[in-house]
Amino acid sequence: MLTISQLAGYAGVTVAAVRHYHKIGLLPEPERDRSGYRSYNAAAVARLIRIRVLASAGVPLAQVEDLLDADPEDFAEEVRELDARLRAEVRRLQDTRKRLARLAAGEHLALPQSVVGYLDRLRELGVEERYIERERDAWIVVAAQFPDEIDAVIANKHEDLDDPDRVRFYSLVSGALDWSADDPRVVELADILDRILTRWFESQDLDDDWFDDQMIALLDATMAESAPAAKRLLTLLEERGWKGWTRVERMPADR
Repeated sequence: MLTISQLAGYAGVTVAAVRHYHKIGLLPEPERDRSGYRSYNAAAVARLIRIRVLASAGVPLAQVEDLLDADPEDFAEEVRELDARLRAEVRRLQDTRKRLARLAAGEHLALPQSVVGYLDRLRELGVEERYIERERDAWIVVAAQFPDEIDAVIANKHEDLDDPDRVRFYSLVSGALDWSADDPRVVELADILDRILTRWFESQDLDDDWFDDQMIALLDATMAESAPAAKRLLTLLEERGWKGWTRVERMPADR
């Protein structure tokens, strides 16, 4: 006959584990002998080893007793059901890991891969991270409003970057957050945008139906407040016949 310490040693568990299994009813608690000690037999060792093996395999303790007492057919069925639950849990954990990886990647949190790729291309052009962060936030709004169209929009944006005026625009605007309103480069930006918008207008590719008026006002206000030179840029564009930023309109020549 074995003491509780010997039992635990043979089964490869701690004495505290044995006492816990007694408490929850997994391991029957023997009567004390005349000296006041509990003694255990080989059957207790075998049962305790089976408990340890099942628990180590991931079986919840609440299910261990059913498996211990099941016949071979029922045991196999219980194991199959447990395996199915574990596989579902593995899939859930894998999905969680993917979401965590996206969180670690930052931009992937709220943006589709197409937009992330476009922002990476801007980085390759040397655009400063501060400006990219602002453009990223704008694309988060666009992607949320038009999830089915965003990939096509970004494909067009990639084509736009084949235009030297677009590349020059980004090389300038990258540092524009620190420009004063009277910086001469603001005029160059206005000239570049005037050429770009003129080509858009002539190709009849201006699309002003993307957002409702409230969203237009929000995005325009965000742009106007983004840098000291932003409002002057909008004024210069109006002088060249263009009104608005998110929804651009061509003003009458005789305004």
